[in-house]
Amino acid sequence: MHDEIFKQPAVIARYRAGPYVEAREHFLRSARSQGYASTTLERMASVLLVAAHATYRNGGRLRSDQLKTALIECMKLRLGAAPSAHTGKLLLRIGEVWLRSMDALIVEDELQQCRFSGELNAFAEDMRIERGLSPATIAQYMHLLGGFFAALPPRVNSIGKITLDHIELVLRRAAERGWGRRSLRNLGSCLRSFFRFCAYQGWCRASLATSIELPRLHDLEDVPKAPSADDIDRLLATTADGNDAVTIRDHAILLLLIHYGLRRGEVARLNLDDLDWTAETILIQKRKNRGAQIYPLSAPVGNAILRYLREARPRSPHRTLFLTCRAPFRPLSGDGITIRVHYRLKAQGIELDRIGPHCLRHACASQLLAAGFTLKQIADHLGHRSLDSTRIYTKIDLRGLREVAELNIGGLL
Repeated sequence: MHDEIFKQPAVIARYRAGPYVEAREHFLRSARSQGYASTTLERMASVLLVAAHATYRNGGRLRSDQLKTALIECMKLRLGAAPSAHTGKLLLRIGEVWLRSMDALIVEDELQQCRFSGELNAFAEDMRIERGLSPATIAQYMHLLGGFFAALPPRVNSIGKITLDHIELVLRRAAERGWGRRSLRNLGSCLRSFFRFCAYQGWCRASLATSIELPRLHDLEDVPKAPSADDIDRLLATTADGNDAVTIRDHAILLLLIHYGLRRGEVARLNLDDLDWTAETILIQKRKNRGAQIYPLSAPVGNAILRYLREARPRSPHRTLFLTCRAPFRPLSGDGITIRVHYRLKAQGIELDRIGPHCLRHACASQLLAAGFTLKQIADHLGHRSLDSTRIYTKIDLRGLREVAELNIGGLL
């Protein structure tokens, strides 16, 4: 494999003389099959050789910090300077993936380091099985609880020793770091839910959960802020005529978010089999209500997806609709969609409190409301389980009514 990457016989001999040559060549062969460019394969081969020597000297296993030190020292010898932070992370990730494939990477068990890991796992199972919460919600709760436990004093080694003073201290410190009322309320609600579960299990007092006070949200504070219709038109116009693969893919994603008001996860989960070109429909898997919803495939969305499939989507065994545009070609994640939408909105100078795919969902709801659709129709289109989730969009019109009320219409009478 090395003779296919390098040309000079001396270089090929040096790479083949290093330890774990068969494992390194197998890894490089797999990377080439995933579509990596030749220049990237050269960099990979160099990283693997450094990792192989470091692992061999360390007795066959290596920690991430040891690998990082070896890579930095090698780069200093070759370039005379340490690599940039971005390059260092890239090289370290390549080495870690290879070491993990050989079971040679020493990974510290995070669950053993985390206090109350057993209680957390039991709570996660309860959220998944008994309450039917989505994986995204469970992950968010686990992240918040992990941060909460990390902030507790070391002497608190059981759930029963956690007091209301500990909880209020964590909330107060979060507020001092700049957390808004919405974020603080989410953390407080998470803690309430967790300690209710703990009380049911007999691990703490039932009064602990009910004693947690949540920050009050003011009226209209949580009204969704969305781009205007003109902003949406400008956004789509900038991607409609693009000829590169990224722009063609982004245009199809933006149309799905805007026309159907989809969540980023619903777009990320779209599969080639979800498109019925004969019936001109598209099947959306709704994660929150555990169901699926069929939409008519509108002409702009259908044409954008067809163009993406014909001109921009790389060859791949993956059945997921949207893939990354650089090797290794893999399904585009929800975070990846957020990054692309954020970039496109920022490029248009659209300034909102929160810029991402969800503000396009709000834009869809706002336009449907302005067009005269009923709350029930909007709720069905967005996949809301309750009209209460949709009713918040009616508050948007209060701003317009307030502007009318402030007009001096005396001269018009």
